[in-house]
Amino acid sequence: MARPADLQRRRELLDAVVDECARGGIGDRSLREVAAAVGTSHRMLLHHFGSRDGLLLAVVEEVERRQLALLHELPEDPADAVAAMWANLRRPELRPAERLFFECYARGVQGEQPFARLPRASVRWWLQADTGRTMDPALMRLGLAVARGLLLDLVATDDLAGVDAAVERFIELLRRAYQS
Repeated sequence: MARPADLQRRRELLDAVVDECARGGIGDRSLREVAAAVGTSHRMLLHHFGSRDGLLLAVVEEVERRQLALLHELPEDPADAVAAMWANLRRPELRPAERLFFECYARGVQGEQPFARLPRASVRWWLQADTGRTMDPALMRLGLAVARGLLLDLVATDDLAGVDAAVERFIELLRRAYQS
């Protein structure tokens, strides 16, 4: 069982690596480079995360956890909720973490360890998120699919105007669906 001090140090390191990911990405950097950037050693990262891939997965899961924490702050109206969530997701400083998410997700879809749990788990986290509301699971899945699809488009093309226009169209469709 991990000691509280070890858990605290792991949390500090993870927060630092998530911040480093936001500054410049970590997908193609060595573990030694990432460790140096956050003021630790590669051995310390290995101790807390097991491997470079374990660290990448921990970063992706932490960023997802932070996004999930925002759900309780979203407006009740589905269209307004999508607009608010997209305003958060489209922030440029999230782009490196979003690229890393898709890299890890694709590796997980192929069954590669330790990423294999990510695809199903990352959908389940969103569908089971308890925001104190009655959510339509199909609408939640659709919103998740639209957001992830448009994020993939954004990281691939960097066409923020085009992706924003698509989000606006989706929001319009939601408004029409919930006005009737």
